[in-house]
Amino acid sequence: MISTSGAWKSSFRLAGLLVPVLTLFGCGHRRTTSVAPTPSELAPVRSAPTASSPTYSSGSRQPSRIPITPAPPGGVNAEDMEYVATHTPILTQEGLATWYTAPYKGRKSANGQVFDDDAMTAAHRTLPMGSLVVVTNLKTGQSTVLRITDRGPFVEDRMLDLTTAAAKAIGLYRIGMTQVRMDVYQTPKPIDSGGRWCVQVGAFHNENDALKLKSELMRKYADANVIEFPGTDSYWVRIRPEGDDRKVAEQIARHLQPSEGEAYLTRLD
Repeated sequence: MISTSGAWKSSFRLAGLLVPVLTLFGCGHRRTTSVAPTPSELAPVRSAPTASSPTYSSGSRQPSRIPITPAPPGGVNAEDMEYVATHTPILTQEGLATWYTAPYKGRKSANGQVFDDDAMTAAHRTLPMGSLVVVTNLKTGQSTVLRITDRGPFVEDRMLDLTTAAAKAIGLYRIGMTQVRMDVYQTPKPIDSGGRWCVQVGAFHNENDALKLKSELMRKYADANVIEFPGTDSYWVRIRPEGDDRKVAEQIARHLQPSEGEAYLTRLD
């Protein structure tokens, strides 16, 4: 569910919000009808200034490499805390959150930096990389400030994957999954326009099934870049339409009905 939030209530329980973050600087599940929205449903938002992005002529293919979107050490910094304390949210979502860890040391997050269990970060499928958010456990009221640095969760009906540190900060770590509210404060790029998009399909337990789908999709979408890659005890297929075009990716996600796994619309940048 999405709504435009009102004024930031009182002090936003600022003391409770500051505790988990300032600590960094001081030294099978129940289904819900609240699911993450598709990008076409999102309202326009204010965006933080960033360096200008390269432009591409009509019909040209964007480079396959996605530029790194660095996050501060620890995920957020004092300036982020000040921004949250002095601004109101530009977007709100509610849904299920879980926590995750890297399957191997040195694994990179989707933003290009090495994944860190101790950083205040999270994974979301469609928010621009580097978005500044506040996540609140709706059962306990515990909140913390995070940045989006990874993509996921690729599980039906789930909205966010938090790092171990972030999960502990909102009382999620022990229970594993809970209903949360995510208030978005800042996005380095617009949510409602532009962006680089793909469709991710999986998870496949058998590599041959992933390769079979890849072959079918390469014939069906001749202009797309289709790859298959291993995940954690599974395999995935990713379809990147020409130019990483969002509208084409949305059409593919709507019409694709894989015999195994699910098709997820995913933002790459």
